[in-house]
Amino acid sequence: MQSAPVSTTPDTALPPWQRWTVLGIVSSALLLIALDNTILYTALPTLTRELGASSSQQLWVINSYPLLMAGLLLGSGALGDRVGHKRIFQVGLLVFGAASLVAAFAPTAGVLILARALLGVGAAAMMPATLALIRLSFSDERERNLAIGVWAAIATVGMALGPIVSGVLLEHFWWGSVFLLNVPIVLLASALMLVVGPPNLTNPARRWDALSSAQALVGMAAAVLAVKTWAEADANRTLATAATVVAVVTLTVFARRQRRLATHTEPLVDFTIFRNRGFSGGVVAAGVSVFAIVGLQLVITQRYQLVEGFSPLQSGLVVSVLAVASLPFALFGGAVLHRVGLLVLIGGGITASAVGSVITVIAAAQDSLTLLVLGMIVVGAGLGASMSVASTAIMGNVPPRRAGMAASLEEVSYEFGGLVGVATMGSLLTLVYARAIELPAGAEGWAGQAPAAALASQDAQIVAAAAESFDTAFLSVLTAVAAVMVIGAVVSAVLLRGYTPGTPSQLYPNNH
Repeated sequence: MQSAPVSTTPDTALPPWQRWTVLGIVSSALLLIALDNTILYTALPTLTRELGASSSQQLWVINSYPLLMAGLLLGSGALGDRVGHKRIFQVGLLVFGAASLVAAFAPTAGVLILARALLGVGAAAMMPATLALIRLSFSDERERNLAIGVWAAIATVGMALGPIVSGVLLEHFWWGSVFLLNVPIVLLASALMLVVGPPNLTNPARRWDALSSAQALVGMAAAVLAVKTWAEADANRTLATAATVVAVVTLTVFARRQRRLATHTEPLVDFTIFRNRGFSGGVVAAGVSVFAIVGLQLVITQRYQLVEGFSPLQSGLVVSVLAVASLPFALFGGAVLHRVGLLVLIGGGITASAVGSVITVIAAAQDSLTLLVLGMIVVGAGLGASMSVASTAIMGNVPPRRAGMAASLEEVSYEFGGLVGVATMGSLLTLVYARAIELPAGAEGWAGQAPAAALASQDAQIVAAAAESFDTAFLSVLTAVAAVMVIGAVVSAVLLRGYTPGTPSQLYPNNH
């Protein structure tokens, strides 16, 4: 038995100014969530030094946030469908703000890891609600396309600006300021949502399956842990194997439960939606796009700080061109989607990003900063166009009553794209460095495992050897990113080959 829809036209009670104000509120929250995904890249060396974090703790400081977020996304989206996305959004804001305060003043690396995990809980509550509130507030297709284009632009800009915001703050304040920045924005967004936000549209008939949510949490978290652990150069095989087994078993049980529930009620995740090529193409585009952003940012900021001696701000400025290039194309994509179709914007955008990624490989081989910046501009432009309409492809291909489910699945694709990017590209960087370095006779073994320490050594021979091997690793990572982008371009083009100019991009009226 299907549950009753929350509303047929939710935005009829909202005047235009209120709809666009709601967009501004959820976009400000989204900006914080996106910033926290990448803001530690430039702060990590400083944070590591001041807290005395080990290599393992450094990875957990970065990854505890997306791990909890990915695990909770599916359950929070479905819960929002039941109790109201406005309420879930407000709760998530408060949790996010409290966790930011704890992180800012964390006395040890362990406390910071816990605070980052709590940040992930708050972000998981907010993320599906941001898109669902847009989906429920804008019924006109063209207006909704533009609104989602703005949403995607904010997401892209937030991830791209994380390193530069961190760099600016570290020039003048302590490392905790990168978290304290969240607090005033959280307070302002909370107040505005109370005053001008829409009514909290609930759907009590919508069943929230606590068991399915728990299975999703365990399965997704185990999958994230497995990816992280296997990707480490000195992988803990026992932990990696155990995490893989738990992920496979739990997610298999979860999928079977969803298929069984689909025969008589609405499951947490309706896997039949993936038969829709528009939806699947959007998911692929979202995951691949975030993989490219975090992969490039992670290695470029590290390389220019460690090898070239750039400050955190300077290295942040280098990668900020991704945001500068993506913003106008994200807005443009949302505005012209109804004319050109998904194939041109997603397939063409990822293809352009693949070309830009190849340019960054050439730049690394020639050690040309100018060419590297040019390549990132092309990557940013392509990702701006593809990410804005990928969100539309996902949200537009489900009925409004399942907005939370669709938003959750999209956020999972984003988070897994980012996690796989950080885990695999970071580990590839370390692995190639360790294998490529040729240390001078008598040099201690630590120089072959710790590039940051080796490049800060007082021994000129060690520094030269470390710089050469780090550049080899840098080139390898950029090549891997380019390969993933080429594959992503082919897959998205195949999935969306029917979405040519003039074809509809939203099919949810026929997809109940």
